[in-house]
Amino acid sequence: MSRIFSKVSLSLIAFVLLMSVFSMGASAQGGNGSGTVMTELPAAEIFGDMELSSTRPTSVIVELQEESIVEAKQKGKKKTKNGLKAERGKVIQSVEKAVKKAKVNREYDYVFSGFSVELPANEIMKLSAIPGIKAIYPNVHYTVDSTTVEAFPGEAFQPEMMNSAPFIGSNEAWETGFTGEGVTVAVIDTGVDYTHPDLAHAFGNYKGYDFVDNDNDPQEGAGQYHGTHVSGTVAANGAIKGVAPEATLLGYRVLGPEGGSTEDVVAGIEKAVLDGADVMNLSLGNTLNNPDWATSIALDWAMAEGVVAVTSNGNAGPNNWTVGSPGTSREAVSVGATQLPYDFYEAALKTGNVSYESASVMGYPSADALEGLNGQENTLVDVGLGGPADFAGKNVNGKIALISRGAFAFVDKVNNAKAAGAVGVVIYNNVGAAADIPEVPGLALPTIKLSIQDGQEITAEVAKGNNTAAFETGFVAEIDETMASFSSRGPVTLSWMIKPDVSAPGVDIVSTYPGGGYTSLQGTSMASPHVAGAAAILLQKNPSWGADDVKAALMNTAADVIDPVDKTNPDDDTSYAHNAQGAGSIRIMDALNTKTLIAPGSHSFGKFVKAKGKQVEKQSFEIQNLSNKRQSYSFDVEFEGNPSGIKVMMSKNLKVQPGKTQKVNFKVQVDASKLEPGYYEGTIEVSDGKTTQDLPTILFVGEPDYPRVTGAFLDKTAEGYYVGSYLPGGAEVLEYYLFQLVDGNIGPAIGELGTFENAPTPYHEFLWDGKAGGADLPNGDYVLGVYVEQAGVTEYKAYLVTKE
Repeated sequence: MSRIFSKVSLSLIAFVLLMSVFSMGASAQGGNGSGTVMTELPAAEIFGDMELSSTRPTSVIVELQEESIVEAKQKGKKKTKNGLKAERGKVIQSVEKAVKKAKVNREYDYVFSGFSVELPANEIMKLSAIPGIKAIYPNVHYTVDSTTVEAFPGEAFQPEMMNSAPFIGSNEAWETGFTGEGVTVAVIDTGVDYTHPDLAHAFGNYKGYDFVDNDNDPQEGAGQYHGTHVSGTVAANGAIKGVAPEATLLGYRVLGPEGGSTEDVVAGIEKAVLDGADVMNLSLGNTLNNPDWATSIALDWAMAEGVVAVTSNGNAGPNNWTVGSPGTSREAVSVGATQLPYDFYEAALKTGNVSYESASVMGYPSADALEGLNGQENTLVDVGLGGPADFAGKNVNGKIALISRGAFAFVDKVNNAKAAGAVGVVIYNNVGAAADIPEVPGLALPTIKLSIQDGQEITAEVAKGNNTAAFETGFVAEIDETMASFSSRGPVTLSWMIKPDVSAPGVDIVSTYPGGGYTSLQGTSMASPHVAGAAAILLQKNPSWGADDVKAALMNTAADVIDPVDKTNPDDDTSYAHNAQGAGSIRIMDALNTKTLIAPGSHSFGKFVKAKGKQVEKQSFEIQNLSNKRQSYSFDVEFEGNPSGIKVMMSKNLKVQPGKTQKVNFKVQVDASKLEPGYYEGTIEVSDGKTTQDLPTILFVGEPDYPRVTGAFLDKTAEGYYVGSYLPGGAEVLEYYLFQLVDGNIGPAIGELGTFENAPTPYHEFLWDGKAGGADLPNGDYVLGVYVEQAGVTEYKAYLVTKE
């Protein structure tokens, strides 16, 4: 099914709709009497790339022209629930009349005005012509942003394992009387084990809602644990203490064993606001670096209503542009993950007389586990890509698993090895140097990484029977707090915003586990609830603060996170980029004691593409003086390297009376002819003479270098196979090719699957019959190649897919 066919279908549907709405009397003769003038049919905007000629059942989110209750209130209007229900009912009746198979699932009115509906994809266009509908959004899939590291049996658990809350200053906040008491935090996740002895105190008679099973019991489902872990980081108060141990919790189960979707996430957000939450935590996401429109709208209005919305930034780092929705939201507080200070080790590896010079430590669960391999001879077992099936029939119990990079996440490879009984892992690169493989502190087993050259050599040695490995590791230095390599980076495509907003600990975080236990997880899922707990503490002290005030306090006082470029030389380091750490790692006491709030806490001037002359863009921020004295503020702006083509114009100083807020306007002028195309990072310094607060800022000269394709898929359905890709900026030209998979690498070409033009953001898909060269293609693993041309940039990426 080609994109051309899809466009033809759309034209036909639009024409049929047009003629069904307007009678022949609605047509008018042209001025010369030579023809008929047709009136254009008003149509709602359809966001996302949907295969509108398919008969496949599809769920979408419909936004109404009628404003939500909160949006109307923020605009000084009054909107009642019953009145909005009546208007929504009229639209739903029109939908059910126009589309016989339409099934409305969820209805929204408080922070989002609309409903979710399931219908054949080729009927979606009919929705756009129904009066009262403003926009139609895709119902995207969400999963949790975490990975399992280690589960603790009762006898192995120690309370001091929960060391991340004290690191950001929770203990000091408790000592000053701020524990989150009286503040309600909603955890929108996989549910929660509210019977856990460390969590039971935080729940009253009403505990939340389950949108998976549609009942009032948000108890976590069998085999799930994520929401319980997140809840413990927020408010555990037992053997371990969360960041805000006396906060009240509400649980909302929106993710089942296979994840969840926009329709339930939006419902969870709305229900949490209606239930009186002061803070909400969403440790969930997807890989789309693009505003997830319906969810973003709900989060934006939740923030406007005064509910602090905190969300994880994603686990697809360390490259730029990897942030995923809802971390892409404009208003919510997006959170990146840091690694607490740890010990750095050097490593050596030999098999017989062969040494592997690229060997270095990738990660480990503890110093004892890593050093325990020293002086021992361990058997290496080649397990390919390290997926669960790769361990079948291979004995790695008490041995070292040798694994190639590719197909699976590093943490999953190591977890699979541990589950099979391995005592260590060697991971080798499939494209370059060992240094190209990120460090992942907190891995479940001691793990050594190698370059592709050393990987090929050690694989050959193992194949020859030279499979006895000798390890040596040695302590080098203690490394301060760093950004976790898996933490997704910004900027956000299209809005070009800095994300994350702030960072917090997210590696090897020990918290509660269903059934009264404890476990260690890592991910931005684990970082986000630290910020949600911190928000609860801030609101306890400042109950009159709005959500933007809390966000500003956290951003303005965050600590700069330093990148140890050379771990053997502590003096050779620099700050992480704004799009890695945001404003920095949160510090609760500094946020509690701040005398100034500056909002927004970061700025993006967007892109400057004017080839000749100067382009000027405007921005502003507000300064709120929280002290009881008049404050005089001075400003300084510096872009990295002080490029001559960038000039910022703003006031040199400003006086603000106690308890008052004043606006500061400023402009940036860019002469692109004096600058190389690319990304430019700067800092706005605001000083009251005693304290300086830094506001991150960025701009782009020329078209930003965002990835043109961020993922691909091949899914089996009743109609055939849906093949597609994720396109942050759309694609002017889009081509798909299929290759054989040989020894984990790209093999001979099988053929082209399809060529398309002008595919919009955020994703594209088409129906494939499963044939190549006129014959059915056998089931199995293949490589899907995706070629994209967009905004003068070409990109080609390959993805492992399975035909079933």
